Amino acid sequence: MMVIASRQSRLAMWQAEHVQTLLRQFCPDQPVSILGMTTRGDQILDRSLAKIGGKGLFVKELEQSLLERRADLAVHSLKDVPMSLPEPFCLAAVLPREIPWDALVSSRYASFAAMPQGARVGTSSLRRSAQLKAAYPHLHFLPVRGNLDTRLSKLDAGEFDALVLACAGLKRLGLASRIRAVLTAEESLPAAGQGAMAIEILQTEADRLQVLRQLHDGETFACVSAERAVLRHLGGSCETPIAAYAELHDNTLYLRALVASIDGQRILRHHAQGTVADAEALGYRVAQALLQQGANELLAPVPGV
Repeated sequence: MMVIASRQSRLAMWQAEHVQTLLRQFCPDQPVSILGMTTRGDQILDRSLAKIGGKGLFVKELEQSLLERRADLAVHSLKDVPMSLPEPFCLAAVLPREIPWDALVSSRYASFAAMPQGARVGTSSLRRSAQLKAAYPHLHFLPVRGNLDTRLSKLDAGEFDALVLACAGLKRLGLASRIRAVLTAEESLPAAGQGAMAIEILQTEADRLQVLRQLHDGETFACVSAERAVLRHLGGSCETPIAAYAELHDNTLYLRALVASIDGQRILRHHAQGTVADAEALGYRVAQALLQQGANELLAPVPGV
């Protein structure tokens, strides 16, 4: 028997069920069940993630279930997983990536440019709002917490004129028709690991690791390794707008990253390329270049954020 720990949101359960289906294909003789859990990050919706401990709050309770042997593996959105995992945890597999871009969702407007002065745009991400404030200073960007269905219900109730959401989640839940526009990398460079799913286990589970490696996608892993290395080297958190995105073409990784001020008035960018074997080093190199541009000034916590 294998037990998958998962958050209980509809998107998280979709991800867990997807892994369950794959494991049943690779291990048809072994039952696979799902342990649904509500994390602290799901419970506290009246404060920003930055104020209550960051995206790692979506992971900690699932990790505790691994330690207590109530579950054998945990399934996460990779962008929610801390850049460095503590002992005794490890990532056993990174699955093939879904489309990584952000999406404009609105029943009123087909583009940001079409929105009037002061239109209300909801986003839970400082990364998204900082980049979009720079491109569309006439809009009013507001925080919105909750799972995907909660955010969409707030949009439909008229609390916002538009939302910015990840394309991947909308596609996975059959909501691609809600996407009015897919944002370009120039408008909103994605978060490190966006669109990718990861499986976490205890380091001592060597037999389990061998099974799960069958689900691992090397191309996705190379890209997200470079992206996550940028944040690891910068010491980034959800208190600072940081983006990193890598693409692989003919064994060459092309990595772009940025660090921004909260208000979007200052955005530092850098890009570089390297080999797949050099993914981690490429991320560190790009991070170092951003630091040389002055990223340290933007990485300091902002009071009240």
